[in-house]
Amino acid sequence: MGKGFKRVAMAAGVSMVAVMALYAVAWQQSESALAQTFAVNDPPLVFAGDDAEAARGAHLYGVLGCVECHGATAEGKPVFDAGPVGRVVGSNLTPAAVGGRYDAAAMAAAIRHGVGPEGLPLRFMPADDFKNLSDADTAAIVRHLQSLPPSDNQPGATELGPVGRVLYLFGKLNWVPAENIDHTPRVRTAPASAPTVEYGAYLAQVCTGCHGQDLAGQRVPGTPPEIPVARNLTMHANGLLGWTEADFIRVIREGKRPDGSELHGFMPWRVYAAMTDDELRALWMHLSALPPLPGQPKA
Repeated sequence: MGKGFKRVAMAAGVSMVAVMALYAVAWQQSESALAQTFAVNDPPLVFAGDDAEAARGAHLYGVLGCVECHGATAEGKPVFDAGPVGRVVGSNLTPAAVGGRYDAAAMAAAIRHGVGPEGLPLRFMPADDFKNLSDADTAAIVRHLQSLPPSDNQPGATELGPVGRVLYLFGKLNWVPAENIDHTPRVRTAPASAPTVEYGAYLAQVCTGCHGQDLAGQRVPGTPPEIPVARNLTMHANGLLGWTEADFIRVIREGKRPDGSELHGFMPWRVYAAMTDDELRALWMHLSALPPLPGQPKA
């Protein structure tokens, strides 16, 4: 019995040392990632300065999902707390909070590159979804943010927990999106805002963070097990095969699938419900044209 106890104790000790060593490596790698610097030298934004640009910026701030993390007036708010994985907080983007550090170019770099004004990467900022946002649309969003009433709200800070650090170490959590983005300076344009496949593909960029780059569905990185996998959006039996345009528009407008079941609350359909009919038609046209991929099973 004594020998058995010693073996168990030794195994437990070895396991503890291994866990501590793993966490030490994960901590070092995740902190080193935040110490990187990235140069962003995109062409300067050109502002139209008219009412149409202001309205466009307000619309895009909502339907591209910025409101989901930063709040209706960009005052910032806690987004989710996943315990040992981490805590995500949308920062205050009003002039009172960022006016001294973020000019228009710095705001554009944050949106499209996930890089802050000192060249350091932002935490969890889903810049992958916005890296191809056109110069005109980026300017419109920046103008909207700069026009908001100032707020001194302090929503807190985004933090990565021990489990989150290990997930990052193994490539399962996008802690520093700037690492995966091409920072080569370039002009960005967008297709005409119309119900076309091309414009739908442009809008669908904001879906890739949850549904995957191929939109075939995935477990959203870092989410707890009770959050279902993001659905396959291709025309596969595991996805949207058999859906109609009316079904798709209903699920976005009302949060209800064709069979009447409700979407899980993690899906921010209320945000996307503010899209225009033409925008939703464009999205549907793009999704309908995607090659069917098996992806994840239906959730």
